[in-house]
Amino acid sequence: MTTMIVPVRRIPPLGGFNLTFLALEIRRLLRNSRTVIFTLVLPVVFFLIFGAHQSYSSERAGSGNVEAFIMISMAVYGAMLGTTATGAMVSVERAQGWSRQLRLTPLKPVAYIVIKVLTATLVGLASIAAVYLAGAITGAHMPVSVWVETALIAWIGSLVFAAFGLFMGYLLPSENVMQILGPVLALLAFLGGLFIPLDVLGEPFRTLARFTPMYGLNQLVHAPLMHDALSFGAVINVVLWAAVFIAGAAWRFRRDTARV
Repeated sequence: MTTMIVPVRRIPPLGGFNLTFLALEIRRLLRNSRTVIFTLVLPVVFFLIFGAHQSYSSERAGSGNVEAFIMISMAVYGAMLGTTATGAMVSVERAQGWSRQLRLTPLKPVAYIVIKVLTATLVGLASIAAVYLAGAITGAHMPVSVWVETALIAWIGSLVFAAFGLFMGYLLPSENVMQILGPVLALLAFLGGLFIPLDVLGEPFRTLARFTPMYGLNQLVHAPLMHDALSFGAVINVVLWAAVFIAGAAWRFRRDTARV
């Protein structure tokens, strides 16, 4: 009597997440010099134009000055640009058929999304570092602890927009994804109070802002400088939008790679 041996499909730990694939994604990112330079240079230029050496730059803002307040805002904007652009590069992979090839591997959608998000946050971190370096040179002032806290909040919070970039990368065509997302990001930054403080705007606008993706991160990142208490609503805003974008990206990944 012959015994049939049925092969057992090996399920990789962590859904297939591995450091080798993460390193490959980082190397691919570093080769895209246009995206890296764009996300590093533009936020610094905006900071130098609107925050450095202005008549209001040295005025007090919380435990620092107005230049520091604007520096934080531009660092968040740069991180948002960098992480979204990096995440949205998945649209190019879709056009090349790379994402469908990944469906043949043990890599699970959630692990793929996590790797993409981690790669995108490296660009966000670099953008934050560039703006903060410019601020340190030009005279942004705040306590050392606030420098560290705001940088960490901006970096961790940029995860929301890394997931947003992935989601949009699966929804939009590769040839014009950033042409569409550029104005969208500027609008989200404006609605969230990143360019103009919400305190100077009317109540209807402030009410609308609370439901936008940038609102929560904007409130949290400026809180250490302005001595504001931790806003539960801001935390919920960040968590909910991150969950929406991650779920949307995972859903589109499954849908996009189903026909293999």
